Formats: sequence, C-alpha cells, structure tokens
Amino acid sequence: MNTTTKPAAQKKRAEPSAERAANPFLDAELYTRTREYSPREAIFSKEMKAINERGAGKRNRDPLQAPSLQPLLGMVKKGLSLKDMFGKIIAGTDKGLWEGWMSTFGFEIRSVNYAPTGKRNAVLALDIGISSKANALFAKEGIPNWRSLVVEDCAELKIRHATEKTPFDACAVFYLDK
Repeated sequence: MNTTTKPAAQKKRAEPSAERAANPFLDAELYTRTREYSPREAIFSKEMKAINERGAGKRNRDPLQAPSLQPLLGMVKKGLSLKDMFGKIIAGTDKGLWEGWMSTFGFEIRSVNYAPTGKRNAVLALDIGISSKANALFAKEGIPNWRSLVVEDCAELKIRHATEKTPFDACAVFYLDK
C-alpha cells in the first residue's frame, strides 16, 4: 500500500495595505450635507470612526506649518495671536502663561523643555472631542470638518474610548521642535 501525505496548505497572510482607509469627511461639502439631516452626535461618532480607521496623516507635524491650523494662527485670544503664542514658547519667554494660552485654543501642552536655552521640544495635543474649544474657533472660520483636516496634518492621533469610569477623549498631537 502506497501512502502519501499531502503537504499542509499554507495559509495566506493578508498583506498589509499600503493605502490608508478613506475618510469621506475630508470633503467639506459632504460633511455639510450630512450635517443637515443628521444629529450632531451621530455625525461626530461617524467622523471619529473614519478618523480612527484612517489614522494620523503625518503631513506636517509642526503646528506653525500645518495647513489645517492656518485659520487659527491669526486668531487673537488673551491679547496674542496663536502664532505669537507659539513664538513665545519657541523663544522661552513668559513660561508661566503657556498652558493658559494654549488652553484657550483647545491645546494641551503634554511636554516641553522649560530650560532657558536649547530646543523647546514641545508636544502639543489639540482636543478634537465633541466639546473642544477649537470647535467654535473653526466654526467661526467656516470649517465644519476641521477634525478630519487636523488629523491629516498631525503627527499622532490619540483616542481613548469611553468606559464606565473615563469619558471619551481624542486629540491630535503636534510637535514644536524649534
């Protein structure tokens, strides 16, 4: 009797896709049309799902150069424009005011070098949650889909899903390395 064994079938591994998932909310017109017939929370959750699937775009990690943040750079809050605030962080002046300045625009300083000399290496996280302070600022500029645009520029996307003890939290991280 001749017995032969068949070689085990090799499982094909799914090749990781080089393309990122599509985010339909990058189209401002579609976002506006969808917003007309859907509740705010529903649109927010759909946009956040698309953002999470697509991930950070890493197009421009510097907040001074990011095209999505350009409308905010000229806005004046607390007597200074956002661009001037970033300039003071880079220069290392008025250190005690940095966190207050950034919070008015929805930014949080995650880490920064407070030393008098050297690079600041600031890690700035822009809140992209539903109640973000930046929401009103971008709405004032007529940019309804700002979250999707900001995430295309940011270096990192951090999303913490809601649990019984913690609320939903999402932020786009930028680096001010000057």
